[in-house]
Amino acid sequence: MNEILFFGLNQYPKLFKNEPDLITKPIQFKFKNENENEKQIKQISSGSYSTIFLFKNGKAIEYLNDLNQNPEKIQIEENIQKVTVGWQNEAILTKEGNVFAKGKYISPINPNKFINISSLIEDTNDRIIEDIVSGAQSIYLLTSNQNAYRIGSNKFRKIVVWKSTKKVKRIQKPILMMKNVSKIFSGISSYHVFLLNSNQELFGCGNNQYNQLGLGKSRRKTIQKLTKIQNIPKGKIIDIKCGNYHSIMLIENENENENPKRKLYSCGDYLNNGLGKNEDTYEFTEIKSSLFENDDNILDFSVGYYHTLILTSNSKLIGFGDNLFGQLGTGDTNDQSIPIQIELPKLRFNENISSYHISCGNQKSFLYYSPFSFSNLEEDLIKLFRRKEFCDISFKTKNGEIIKAHKLILKYRLNQNQNEIEKLKEIISNKSIKESNQIFEMIYSNRIINPKLYSEIKEIINSNEKIEETMKRVYLNENENENENENEKDFIIERNEKQYKFPKLILIMRSELYRGMFLSVTNDTSNKVTDYSELSNKSFQLFEYWIYSNQIKDEIKITQEIIDEIKIGIDYFQLNQTNPNLFDLLINKFNNQNQNQNQNQNQNQNSKPKPKYKSKSKYKSKLKYKSKLKLNLNLKSKSKSKSKSKSKSKSN
Repeated sequence: MNEILFFGLNQYPKLFKNEPDLITKPIQFKFKNENENEKQIKQISSGSYSTIFLFKNGKAIEYLNDLNQNPEKIQIEENIQKVTVGWQNEAILTKEGNVFAKGKYISPINPNKFINISSLIEDTNDRIIEDIVSGAQSIYLLTSNQNAYRIGSNKFRKIVVWKSTKKVKRIQKPILMMKNVSKIFSGISSYHVFLLNSNQELFGCGNNQYNQLGLGKSRRKTIQKLTKIQNIPKGKIIDIKCGNYHSIMLIENENENENPKRKLYSCGDYLNNGLGKNEDTYEFTEIKSSLFENDDNILDFSVGYYHTLILTSNSKLIGFGDNLFGQLGTGDTNDQSIPIQIELPKLRFNENISSYHISCGNQKSFLYYSPFSFSNLEEDLIKLFRRKEFCDISFKTKNGEIIKAHKLILKYRLNQNQNEIEKLKEIISNKSIKESNQIFEMIYSNRIINPKLYSEIKEIINSNEKIEETMKRVYLNENENENENENEKDFIIERNEKQYKFPKLILIMRSELYRGMFLSVTNDTSNKVTDYSELSNKSFQLFEYWIYSNQIKDEIKITQEIIDEIKIGIDYFQLNQTNPNLFDLLINKFNNQNQNQNQNQNQNQNSKPKPKYKSKSKYKSKLKYKSKLKLNLNLKSKSKSKSKSKSKSKSN
């Protein structure tokens, strides 16, 4: 069952008919339709005039500010992946990479109807969207080619990227802002935006009247061109959330060995109580409070119009800022200029606080339970197809447009025949760019997206084979036909002076760490070397086999030590797992081994069996990271000697 807590302005829309307009303490939110209460929530996004609830089944409902206050299901045929609501706009990102949006600055002709804005991008090869972010009157799009676009109003000259007219009578078109972008940051009420490139360089533009861009005291009120933000705190930028007059940045300190510490930094105008401090801040400076204990870390945070909420690993909800409508949940309407802890009712799922998330609307707030769900291999393959950095085979459409794919994936997704790629080229030559994209996505995922097109390609693809079997085949062919597949192995893993070669594509698909490593430095084509010398042989075999096949090798006996090593390895290398995931499979196999052993030994019924690990959350508490295995990722050039590589890893 869903667990959603609400507090703040109970208007625009009015979510509770029988409750006052101001709800100053967290109360349980219930959908009017009982069936909706049984669905698992994925995300909540709220603006001034609407609130959207997204469920994990890919459906969403919307509460509008109308007289009836009845929620409406959003009629989008594709599965919805993300929703975002701005001050005067709404946008929906589907799993297929399309974006549907509405608002008077998106489509002045019909502001209440969702339109496909990704199809309006002039570059037809750049229409697959990976992420969306709402500003006050703009929507920002991040494409699969890592290009950032914006669409919306230029009325207040906050962000100048195209020539505006006094009266807009037609649908706007997305305008390219910047290339080589890894993340976009803005806010539901902000007129400024930040763009982070693949080299961790931050750029910003827009309204800077209250120093919300962090450029320094002497800067102009409006920054019309993207400008590099200097004096950024050391560490990795995890997230930036923007209010109307301020910005808050989450930085992860990379100098910590075991458990990287996350800290918040803010800039802007303190009079509106959005900074967590009692002074104006012209550059990003740390938000300090005794509430942030040494062993406490920041799990999630969200920024509304003037208020901020923070969730920590010690189950604390902390807030500061404007509280005129009770949006801080403190039980009153007094503003809080510095961080204060907010009392919460007993949470039903409190043993796993990391599964809770915060969503701040303009003057309202939500705390909701949404456990992380692992993606599946089909989605991983689709994402991989949409990233073009490692595409090495080209196809020409009927209009002469070029579409690229990954030869390694096609080799194992098509039937084992050298002529199949030529047949595919012939099919693509008679299709549009849209139809060609659909064909490749059906090949990569084995999903029938377009039945008519599928009938043309079903003879050349291995349609009966599961994705897991495809990946296992890649693994087996690598080990059996090393010479044949040598050119496909472009990454080296080194263990105890022995080298293992892997295709980068496989590692990109299965690990967020490798994905960031390979895709963030697009000019570096050299092989990298990773030192896995700390992993035992059995753990490495399990690790390797699972990366390819999503399965555990049957012949390996699972031990406590293997579980400890794999658990830390999963966290450290940010494995993009499927469901069931590797850790759960290990625990199940470990428990089954113990049960079989107990049965074979005919133990007395009164004897106590070995303890079972029932969940990841309980087992995770048993791990003490500082006393367990240390995995150090050392990037070295291929030209360095093995002895030098070994000594360097030891010194680290």
